[in-house]
Amino acid sequence: MPHPFTPLASVPVDVGTARVHEEGWQSWSPSGAYALGDKPYRPTNDNWATVCYRPGHTVPDDTFQGEGLLALDPGDGSPVRLWAAADPTREVPSIRLVVTDGTAEVSANGPVKEWTGADIQSTLADWASGLGLEAPRTAPTVWCSWYEYFTAVTEDDIHENLRAMDTLDLPVDVVQIDDGYQKALGDWLTLSGRFRSRAGIADAIRDRGRRAGIWTAPFLVDPASALAAEHPDWLVRSSDGAPLHAGRNWGHDLYVLDTTHPDAAAYLTEVFTTLRSEGYDYFKVDFLYAGALEGVRHTSVDALTAYRSGIELIRAAIGPDAYLLGCGAPMLASIGLFDAMRVSPDTAPHRRPEADDYSQPGQDPAEFTGVGRQWQHGRLWINDPDCLMARPAVETRERWAAHVEATGGLMASSDRLLSLDEWGVATTRRLLGGGAR
Repeated sequence: MPHPFTPLASVPVDVGTARVHEEGWQSWSPSGAYALGDKPYRPTNDNWATVCYRPGHTVPDDTFQGEGLLALDPGDGSPVRLWAAADPTREVPSIRLVVTDGTAEVSANGPVKEWTGADIQSTLADWASGLGLEAPRTAPTVWCSWYEYFTAVTEDDIHENLRAMDTLDLPVDVVQIDDGYQKALGDWLTLSGRFRSRAGIADAIRDRGRRAGIWTAPFLVDPASALAAEHPDWLVRSSDGAPLHAGRNWGHDLYVLDTTHPDAAAYLTEVFTTLRSEGYDYFKVDFLYAGALEGVRHTSVDALTAYRSGIELIRAAIGPDAYLLGCGAPMLASIGLFDAMRVSPDTAPHRRPEADDYSQPGQDPAEFTGVGRQWQHGRLWINDPDCLMARPAVETRERWAAHVEATGGLMASSDRLLSLDEWGVATTRRLLGGGAR
């Protein structure tokens, strides 16, 4: 359970010009700077509170709250003040700010340290640089199946786009097969009916001089999967003994794989060593929030320790040379584990998110949080702003492309390439040619 909040500071502010940066819990949680009169983005239903925010850490009205990081620009010319988790890979306290009569009262429910600086983004960047991490490896350029085909992707779709990359002369390093090749979440090595051979398609990609990439959600289990039926002891449990509920998506409930169980850990190792042996060397691991949910595990460890050990298991299986991209991941708890990280909610062919919930797919929320986390790029990992979509049917495609380009982060296309018009081809070629900087 979270600890009680204890006071940290009382800071005079100019209520008209002060700004507060909230750092969200995971990739999809809204993060960015607000004026004191703004209403910060919060979950609009209980399911999204679990899947996209920090479960069990609700925020009172009229309160700003950052998960492990909160920055205040007082607006009166005095330095920006940043409160940051003292040991972010082990404990991520919630940090709150409430303004009363022109004074910001700051408190936290765990150990934090304070930093100061000239502006919010540079102060956050200085904090990140102070962690002493190695500079991240340059990201490859990517084509991803998701935003055109979603879960209906077929092996023939991959072949068509492979041919189109050559025809259109697009500088794609990695062809990443996204969700839809597998039979069920958890049954990663069992193919859906739309794919003939996972190794065969990897060979086809490599035969054209490109690298093979693949998507998994390694900590999620479909209740209807063979894994759930055959190995119920591999699931994280609630206190009442039932499988821990990790929210709903894809039209069904989600369970959580307990990677502290030796047999479950061995299975996950088998999944990733198999994929690596088949020729895949770029791995997008998604919905990682599930691995950090509080629950009853085989081994009695805290949730963040279980999460980090699960990611370390994956890294050991794929080897140090493979490229590892995280998504839906608890941000501070992921420091030091990934080559690249999604730093925003999903984009979409439309601007506004469902129910105006800024954790949900849409260009507006992806831009808001992507800009708010720009300080992470090149310091914690290569930022993934999410995929370029340049086909004519995409709303405000020019604005979205400009955002992706401005981040300097991981560059990935996610169109049916033959659907691109002249502007779409030229823009895709230009952005992929620039790559991550």
